[in-house]
Amino acid sequence: MPRPEDSGPPDLFYNDNEARKYTQNSRIIEVQKQMSERALELLNLPADEPSLILDLGCGSGLSGEVLEDAGHFWVGCDISTAMLDVAVERELDGDMIHSDLGQGVGMFRAGMFDAAISVSALQWLCMSNSKSENPHKRLFVFFTSLYSCLRRGAKVVLQFYPDSPQQAELITRQATRAGFNGGLVVDFPNSTKAKKMYLVLGCGDTYFQMPAALDDGQHCKFTQNSKNYVRNGKIDKKKRPRKEWVEHWKNMARQKGIPVPRDTKFSGRKRPDKF
Repeated sequence: MPRPEDSGPPDLFYNDNEARKYTQNSRIIEVQKQMSERALELLNLPADEPSLILDLGCGSGLSGEVLEDAGHFWVGCDISTAMLDVAVERELDGDMIHSDLGQGVGMFRAGMFDAAISVSALQWLCMSNSKSENPHKRLFVFFTSLYSCLRRGAKVVLQFYPDSPQQAELITRQATRAGFNGGLVVDFPNSTKAKKMYLVLGCGDTYFQMPAALDDGQHCKFTQNSKNYVRNGKIDKKKRPRKEWVEHWKNMARQKGIPVPRDTKFSGRKRPDKF
């Protein structure tokens, strides 16, 4: 089945007809609701006070509706005017702005939002529909401007569908370059249909901890890029223990289906010097 990203720019793909079909499809509505609720769970916001959340690629407001039901305030932005028109017709409480995420979100003042989410939008920034669109630059501009409009200690959860492991690695690397710490949370990694990928990021939080992923009703640990090892957008190899480096690259290889030796108590140990 072809991916929507392969059919052209999002503002052309989601025309009036597609926008209404998308919002009226009961299956899509249910999936969007589940992913939005999961993103809200990963944010782990305070339960006793509402937060101001930025919805990136808000579309027709399906994810914004979940935020409203949870008692939060939200501002959305999307490149498709047809999607935004449908959202206005649905009479949602959130404010919406027509903008291209690849050009950044610099229209907001610094430290404005308590958190940010995105559902099924980030992968569009990896596509190049013209010579002027460079995915590396667009992602970096997006993450840099997003970092600026978040308060210190804010969290970001971005659900997306990568076309390949290299695409997921590109997105994570550009987020780290922009100053974020965090990594990928993969729910149900062994399932073809239920597998969902979330990029969970912290903004200036030294004690940021990665949440647990879901795996057939149980939690499985998936952690990547601790802030203690990130300096100026790059991982400080001197601070990260050798064993953690070995475990990190083994996990990366396993996700790509590359066979690696099993983990033992000797994994990552430095060999004695030879005479």
